[in-house]
Amino acid sequence: MIEDILLKALGKIGIETDFVEVEIPRHEALGDISTPVAMLLSKKLRKSPALIAESIIAAIDAPDIFQTIERAGAGFINFRFKPSYLCDELRKLYSRESDYLRPNVGKGRKIQIEFVSANPTGPLHLGHGRGAALGAAVANLLSAAGFSVTKEFYVNDAGRQVKLLGESVFARYKTIANTPYDFPTDGYHGDYVEELAKGIHATYGDKFSLSGFDEVEVSQFFIAYSYTAMLSEIKKDLSDFGVEFDRWQSEKELFTDGTVTKAINALRGNGFIYEQDSAVWFKATAFGDEKDRVIIKTDGQYTYFASDIAYHILKLDRGFDEIINIWGADHHGYIPRIRAVIQAAGHDENKLVVLLVQMVMLLRGGVPVQMSKRAGEFVTLRDVTNEVGRDITRFIFLTRRPDSQLEFDMEAVKKESPENPVYYIQYAYARINSVFGKAQERNISLSFDDDINLSGLDSPEELQLIKKLIFYPTAFLTAVRTREPHRITFYLQELAGQFHPFYYKHRILDEAEPLTRARLMLCACVKIVIKEGLNILGVSTPDKM
Repeated sequence: MIEDILLKALGKIGIETDFVEVEIPRHEALGDISTPVAMLLSKKLRKSPALIAESIIAAIDAPDIFQTIERAGAGFINFRFKPSYLCDELRKLYSRESDYLRPNVGKGRKIQIEFVSANPTGPLHLGHGRGAALGAAVANLLSAAGFSVTKEFYVNDAGRQVKLLGESVFARYKTIANTPYDFPTDGYHGDYVEELAKGIHATYGDKFSLSGFDEVEVSQFFIAYSYTAMLSEIKKDLSDFGVEFDRWQSEKELFTDGTVTKAINALRGNGFIYEQDSAVWFKATAFGDEKDRVIIKTDGQYTYFASDIAYHILKLDRGFDEIINIWGADHHGYIPRIRAVIQAAGHDENKLVVLLVQMVMLLRGGVPVQMSKRAGEFVTLRDVTNEVGRDITRFIFLTRRPDSQLEFDMEAVKKESPENPVYYIQYAYARINSVFGKAQERNISLSFDDDINLSGLDSPEELQLIKKLIFYPTAFLTAVRTREPHRITFYLQELAGQFHPFYYKHRILDEAEPLTRARLMLCACVKIVIKEGLNILGVSTPDKM
């Protein structure tokens, strides 16, 4: 739409680019859509933004689309559409639906997204849930844009934490079996640890408290049992949250199948592995990291970084054009060393995109709920979804940039009011279904062809709603380019915020037939776009509320 027109105009004046930024002005007086492209090009062209803007305006050739094209301020270009063009675009939206709403910018490029990747040492908490909602929404967003997306969960099953979980469960088991045993200093204290221990005792009784059992075998049994049970629970929690993965990559397998050794040898061959002080190091400083990193310690044990090296090289060897990691904000310092690995392996560091996710502050009626995973005092993702529902939980997680703090008030999100954003949007969808039901009772057709007369949609509320609808592809493309699905949540809230006042102010079924059918088609397009947006967010569209 507007982007293509601007690209052609820029080409006419000798400026080649594949992307033009456009935005919707905050105030209608500034037009329907705007671009700062002249200001962005000013430094490169060494010309004033005003002169560049005037050149672009003169090169634009779209007489049937724009009512006005004006330069504003230092170099913004503001556009106002003709009402006839808005109606034509509304017809296209209705007839083409997904083709209209989903510009294919991916063209099959392969993207891998790794997210959640929680240690299988306890149930998922809200931070994991926010990462899960983000990862799934980014995957949906990119898939809708024509990318080939693979979703992966990296299972940390080779480290000390898994062993510590098994030891914690064993300690609880011994207590149940009335056998004194010291609890691990850094052990896990959650109720789930005792439940695992009770499950083992219910099946095996006091068997593992009796003499004659090999201590190593017992330890391995409890580690394997506890890890398997927790991973199974994590998979179920994610599935019930509507999040599925294409691949579960075991960290342990990277060692057993030789992937870690192969990766280290490859980096050694490239000259980026060396030995010093009886340890093995990766030369991360060669690529701007603040210091070199140990990958094999003096005792021969591998660091976590060693398997991370192997996993990221494996991702790139599998042919992905881009790899997206969704990490907790505390992993910010880890980014430079992974970028160093990618470059050392001979790949473009820009193939790595990292989205950082801040933790969630849980409130109840405005009062913070204290959480401590180690002490076992924390609210799980399942606790929250059981109380407020999957739709609300996922939507609220996606209402802010992932790298910003998020407050989640359990009481506020349960209110059925405009203050509850997901309810407000779903209610608009259900309200349209109700209108359609009444139309069918009156034998009013809900099928619309390209010749439908939309000229009656001329009120400010109707024109504003049409503009919002046809701007969805612009909001969608911006969300795709930035990898920010929260832009879709903002869009949907604004759309619902325009639909409800239109609904209250204008009768839909009790007007003359041409206007009734025009308004029904407008409602149909609102329904199409709401469903499209909520599908990307992983939120349902209930027919009734």
